[in-house]
Amino acid sequence: LGLLMLAPNCLPLPPPKVTATHPDCSIILYFQEQEAECLEIIRRESQRAAAPGAPGQQGCQTEWDGVSCWWAVPVGQSRALACPDVLHVFKKSQGLILRNCTEQGWSLPSPPYYNACELEAMGGSNNTEAKASRSPGGLGKGYFITMKVLYTCGYSTSLVALLLAVGIFSCFRKLHCTRNSIHIHFFTSFILRAAAVFIKDAVLFSDESINHCTMSTVNCKAAIAFFQYSVLANFYWLLVEGMYLQTLLLLTFTSDKRYFWWYILIGWGVPMLTVCIWVVTRLWYDDHGCWDDYTSLYWWVIKAPILLAIFVNFLIFLNVTRVLAQKIWSPDTSKNYKQQYMRLTKSTLLLIPLFGVHYVVFALFPEHIGVDARLYFELVLGSYQ
Repeated sequence: LGLLMLAPNCLPLPPPKVTATHPDCSIILYFQEQEAECLEIIRRESQRAAAPGAPGQQGCQTEWDGVSCWWAVPVGQSRALACPDVLHVFKKSQGLILRNCTEQGWSLPSPPYYNACELEAMGGSNNTEAKASRSPGGLGKGYFITMKVLYTCGYSTSLVALLLAVGIFSCFRKLHCTRNSIHIHFFTSFILRAAAVFIKDAVLFSDESINHCTMSTVNCKAAIAFFQYSVLANFYWLLVEGMYLQTLLLLTFTSDKRYFWWYILIGWGVPMLTVCIWVVTRLWYDDHGCWDDYTSLYWWVIKAPILLAIFVNFLIFLNVTRVLAQKIWSPDTSKNYKQQYMRLTKSTLLLIPLFGVHYVVFALFPEHIGVDARLYFELVLGSYQ
């Protein structure tokens, strides 16, 4: 919230606005506009019919059927309309939908919309709510509800365990050292991430009647900004853990305190700077919705630093594994040292999820590729990480 309040004060000129709309929301907004225009026509027709001396209404009156607006025609006549011109939904089709005006009123559309209008492939959409609503029999919605229950349980369990761990590290003086201080900051980033998930769900999804396509409040933008900051901080403290482990292995004699403030700057400062740039960019050029869409080009302001942290950490992980392997198989290494390095190797394998190495799997794929698997890795497994 503070970022949103401070950002406009740093901008001397009024920003140019970009009237971009989330692809999935553009469909909803299109039909809302068409419905509003049709209802206005119906209102004007009703006013003319109610005027003194006006002839009585005969035939079929103008009607909105949820897809198209059917203008009034006399009994015995027909009206034909083309498929709605909505990008990403209907292909360009030459087919027409016909309705007859009978004494009983409008006939049913012939052929039906789903036969006359060929649908585009919907795989390109990355909106999980739209995907759930399209799933036959409502199975998609149930799947995403299950996912939400799983990651809510995961973050709740992690939150309790992390708070307990931070309390233990903080209360016992014998545990006060640079390594554990880094762990405390790392745990704190996980705590912020869990809290941000709960706050985001409470702000955006607590009321199912809210239209998320038109919702654009300071609260929802602040919730998304805080969520992005917590995610960035989490990834960069993953990076700090990797950097510290490599420092311990490569530099035998070094001062921990010498590097500690650099770790603080990387773990908390880089995410703060990134989110500030992202907030200012969204306010200037793409201030629509709740900033929770991933189709905007400005999403790369957040995604690029995350990808950088993932791949640097992955390289550090490979280098740490290489150094340990060299020391284990070196003929100059004594038996006791070999046992120690074997323990370190096992610890390194356990650090795969700790380093976020599993995020490399989806790092270079577009957001709409492997949505189900991505959700499982990033939400469910990530919540227990």
